[in-house]
Amino acid sequence: MAEQKTIPSSAHAKQSAALASVGAGLALTTLKVVIGLLSGSLGILAEAAHSGLDLVAALMTLLAVRLADRPADASHPYGHGKIENLSAFLEAFLLLLTAAWVGYEAVIRLASHNVHVDASGWAFAVMIVSIGIDVRRSRALRRAAREYHSQALAADALHFSTDIWSSAVVLAGLVAIRIGDWTGWPGPWEQADAIAALGVCGVVVFVGGRMIKETVDALLDRAPETLVGQIEAAARSVPGVVTCNPPRLRRVGNKLFADLVLQIPRTASFNGAHATTEAVEQAVKAAIPETDMDLVLHMEPISAPDERPDDTIRFLAREAGLRVHDVRVTHEVSGGLEADLHVEVDPALSLAGSHAQVDWLEQTARAAVPNLRTLNTHLEVLAPPVERRVEVTSEQQSLVKQVSAIADGLLEPGACHEVRVYRPLPTKEHADSQEPTYDLVLHVSFPGAMSITMVHERSEEIERALRADLPNLAHVLIHAEPRELDQQ
Repeated sequence: MAEQKTIPSSAHAKQSAALASVGAGLALTTLKVVIGLLSGSLGILAEAAHSGLDLVAALMTLLAVRLADRPADASHPYGHGKIENLSAFLEAFLLLLTAAWVGYEAVIRLASHNVHVDASGWAFAVMIVSIGIDVRRSRALRRAAREYHSQALAADALHFSTDIWSSAVVLAGLVAIRIGDWTGWPGPWEQADAIAALGVCGVVVFVGGRMIKETVDALLDRAPETLVGQIEAAARSVPGVVTCNPPRLRRVGNKLFADLVLQIPRTASFNGAHATTEAVEQAVKAAIPETDMDLVLHMEPISAPDERPDDTIRFLAREAGLRVHDVRVTHEVSGGLEADLHVEVDPALSLAGSHAQVDWLEQTARAAVPNLRTLNTHLEVLAPPVERRVEVTSEQQSLVKQVSAIADGLLEPGACHEVRVYRPLPTKEHADSQEPTYDLVLHVSFPGAMSITMVHERSEEIERALRADLPNLAHVLIHAEPRELDQQ
């Protein structure tokens, strides 16, 4: 248990950084108010007001990071991170109000010429201490903001960074007053403090205006332009992605939500498409590893530029609910294309019904495949999902020998080294059939260096020979094996 306490969570670490900022702000505000009143320096009082505002901002940041880390719920499906953006907006608005008040007071003093400022050692001390504290806490806040991707802490760090410069401006005004006191030279030395206060106003207005723009952009879900290009480039680099739309982005607190539409080949399998989206997610997160991102991907099928004609025909057949195999697309001499394929149709359909299906497929394929002139289809009966049969190899040894002899006669002795014989169980439709039929499975050896095209042709030759001599065969499957494998 003690070990767990030494490892703070990101939420606890952010709150600790914000709480430390509150403590520093309280100490600085108190110190500047006391010294400003004693010295009569408007610059220091302006800085006191600025530090008081910093304290309010730090309190808002502390509250914001506490609320923003609450998990998403039914009412806030994107979480509560927008509280950080709202806190930064309010902080910037208070900055501008303070700048307006300080600027007004500075103009009044410049116009009246009757204010004396005591540039004492205490005044110098408080400004030097203020700069030192602001340097330390701005670095701590910036480090925590970068580590935990917190916009609220980043805004606080930016706020206190400007305090350093504004304190330096006030310090310069005090130096000018001291120079006037020491030298006795004529000049508007007493007004240097008010001029320094106007310098503080300029810094505050600049930083506050920039902060308001950033927070308004976040509240209005303006997409970070640099991230749009990075995400799109990372997605397009993944193999299997034809193209993609520009992502839709919205930042909620320290988290980025991205919606990305991918166009992938319509011929891709479901598993292939899923693997592509996984690869896109990894590529995008690798491209911007410093961002906490929630990425949602949507897939749209599209005809890829490298889609082959046979893949197009298979896709169209699948869309029509047709099962096809042996799809071959060849080039005609005249430059057109001709396709051959086998189509499996429902055995309950008539020839007219089956022909209507393949006729639709032919018209659709010719419209989709450039230069396709002819689609030759061979109709086959769609096999039932499961066929019931029994093995009768031991009872049909004479048939086994006859099958082996036919195969070996076309190849070489011993090429057919295993034959299994099956007898399909009769169905209700064929219960009265007297003629038994058999299914064969042959294991046949071919030279390992033989091309698969030649193996297929020789296997078809064996099947034709078997059917010529054995007319009661139903299904024949020839399993080809490398001859070298059998000799091991």
